[in-house]
Amino acid sequence: MNKFISVGKILNFHGIQGEAKVGFSKNQQDFFCGLKEVYIKNKEEYLPLKIKNIRIHKNFAIVKFEGINSIDELIEYKGALLFVEENVIRDALDEDEFLIDELVGLDVVDKDGNKLGFIVGVSNNGANDLLSVKTKSKNISLIPFVKAIVTDVSLKDKKVTINNIEGLLQ
Repeated sequence: MNKFISVGKILNFHGIQGEAKVGFSKNQQDFFCGLKEVYIKNKEEYLPLKIKNIRIHKNFAIVKFEGINSIDELIEYKGALLFVEENVIRDALDEDEFLIDELVGLDVVDKDGNKLGFIVGVSNNGANDLLSVKTKSKNISLIPFVKAIVTDVSLKDKKVTINNIEGLLQ
């Protein structure tokens, strides 16, 4: 069974020709504009929607789907999440990029292999991604996901190695 990952949401219609105003993840404009097909979940089934064209307008995507030519045909999809198959996202990832669900639950260790905590979430502060790490003292610390601090990610070994500079973890 294919795994699907959300990449956007139909926020509203745009004009009267059945175009959709779509919100998508920050910094993902190139990826989103390269999509040829997305899926909408209907009960337990994912229904494909072929994309005729996409353009960017004020930080949103204006998407024209094949077979949807009026507001009446689009209105039932308002508020729907748009999905792609997981392999589409994996193929677009760079070598040092990961899916959030791959990182959550991984142990965080220092360069000597000492366990410092584990990742409970990933967020973004606008400048970079932040790993939310629950430490042994049960505190949550935010670790910038930058090469100077996160020195290695091993999905195979289920651990993230960090340069544990003083004051980083509490």
